[in-house]
Amino acid sequence: MCISVFQQVDETSLKMSKQQPAQFINPETPGYVGFANLPNQVHRKSVKKGFEFTLMVVGESGLGKSTLINSLFLTDLYPERVLPGAAEKIERTVQIEASTVEIEERGVKLRLTVVDTPGYGDAINCRDCFKTIISYIDEQFERYLHDESGLNRRHIIDNRVHCCFYFISPFGHGLKPLDVAFMKAIHNKVNIVPVIAKADTLTLKERERLKKRVLDEIEEHSIKIYHLPDAESDEDEDFKEQTRLLKASIPFSVVGSNQLIEAKGKKVRGRLYPWGVVEVENPEHNDFLKLRTMLITHMQDLQEVTQDLHYENFRSERLKRGGRKVENEDVNKDQILLEKEAELRRMQEMIARMQAQMQMQMQTGDGDGAAHGHHV
Repeated sequence: MCISVFQQVDETSLKMSKQQPAQFINPETPGYVGFANLPNQVHRKSVKKGFEFTLMVVGESGLGKSTLINSLFLTDLYPERVLPGAAEKIERTVQIEASTVEIEERGVKLRLTVVDTPGYGDAINCRDCFKTIISYIDEQFERYLHDESGLNRRHIIDNRVHCCFYFISPFGHGLKPLDVAFMKAIHNKVNIVPVIAKADTLTLKERERLKKRVLDEIEEHSIKIYHLPDAESDEDEDFKEQTRLLKASIPFSVVGSNQLIEAKGKKVRGRLYPWGVVEVENPEHNDFLKLRTMLITHMQDLQEVTQDLHYENFRSERLKRGGRKVENEDVNKDQILLEKEAELRRMQEMIARMQAQMQMQMQTGDGDGAAHGHHV
């Protein structure tokens, strides 16, 4: 019995020893090491980990921001939203509403955070309406810096704003003063993508005229918007042509809709008018497909620009201040001036007290000398 068991073990080990070399046979040509497979390892790891992206949408009420976001990602981020009336908007301040949704497509997971800014541009006085937005962007940088400097850096959640869709009204003649002031206030903090909303209210000629006017004003006011990187020389011709078309389409004029309408015998997402149907995903009708293509194909570049440019600028400024957190530059300057004035008043009061004490001592000394001379 014992002998048969040892015989079985020997036979099994012999089979394994025969099969073992077969697992390490090189299927490639001689001279192949195998590190060409490294991108596949990165791909598998990235797919397993998933991706994170934060998109901010800013613009006046009624420009279709929520509808466009729902159209882009085929989801409903705002199922229970209640729109305020005109009386509530008079004294309303800008709010920050961040909605996070997990989207999965063909095994790839995306943790999408959409930051909405209800109340922007609604109040009578809009002078300080974007300070809340700037504070939010800085807070996310601050939180990331704190997590990056902490002990546990393995599971850092990236809530930094990677892209900002700024919605421009189609009813004006270009940019409004509020548009210029806001974009200049945030263009060093986030990637701005200008979007002309409700493009179905414009004719093709009006659309092209407004695009050119917006681009001219952006250049005139030295506003830094997100520029798509040039296609590499080794890229295929289709990708180069796609990049050229996307660059030529900025600012994107878009239409959003979540309704399915029958047009030409098929179901499409669009808007039904008495004169016809505007198809959301028809590139001849608007730039919705181009905007979505830009966002998806350059999502990694938007994250890299945020990390390498905007976050590094914030980090270097933060370290220059010696680690002091500053909520607002204007408030900080005023506070410093007030502190200096208070310190100057304290110094003046201290000098006045010292002068009074010296005068009292001198008067006391003169009185003692006079009394002493009278006694003699």
